[in-house]
Amino acid sequence: MMYGTVFDMWWIWLFGAVAVAGLIVLVVVIVRVAGGGIKQNQQPGSTPISPGPHGTSTPRQILDERYARGEMTTEEYRERLTALNEGR
Repeated sequence: MMYGTVFDMWWIWLFGAVAVAGLIVLVVVIVRVAGGGIKQNQQPGSTPISPGPHGTSTPRQILDERYARGEMTTEEYRERLTALNEGR
């Protein structure tokens, strides 16, 4: 039985290309979901905030990490630390 020439079966090539593209998209989605991706409030390249005992970060941890990354001066850090301690 003859199926025709390679060029007559363009639909097989098209199906193969769509299947390969679909597999690539599927792998990318699985890797992003499994890896957690970039959090909405996190900038690319920044260190993620480590969670506290119940899976959430405390205001003090967030303040310490922002200071450690250089996002605020020592004066700003001390002002905010004082404000946090007064709120308790």
